[in-house]
Amino acid sequence: MNIYTEIILDHYQNPRNFGEIKNPTSVSEASNSVCGDKLKIFILVENKKVKDIKFSGVGCAISIASASLITDYLKGKSISQLKKINKDFIIKMLGINLGVNRIKCAVLVGEAISKLKV
Repeated sequence: MNIYTEIILDHYQNPRNFGEIKNPTSVSEASNSVCGDKLKIFILVENKKVKDIKFSGVGCAISIASASLITDYLKGKSISQLKKINKDFIIKMLGINLGVNRIKCAVLVGEAISKLKV
């Protein structure tokens, strides 16, 4: 098993930032109607930086691991860095080759992030 696969399995089995924020700055949702994955993103912004970010939902290993990795990455980052999260960035962070059907799972977190009002 390669290191990227191990990282994805770890983030799926032990997702970081899973849960809700009590008084978030913004909340957004995204879903994949093909497979049923659903993510909800909660963000707390202070001084134009991501003070806290969490997610909840259900999904496959790729969508949960992707949400865990990306939310972990974004803590402490600026809003301008948050707005740079896109398909290419997410796929690069995952570090594995994904089939066409799995890309939608991987980038679901990016879709939810793009809907945040920050």
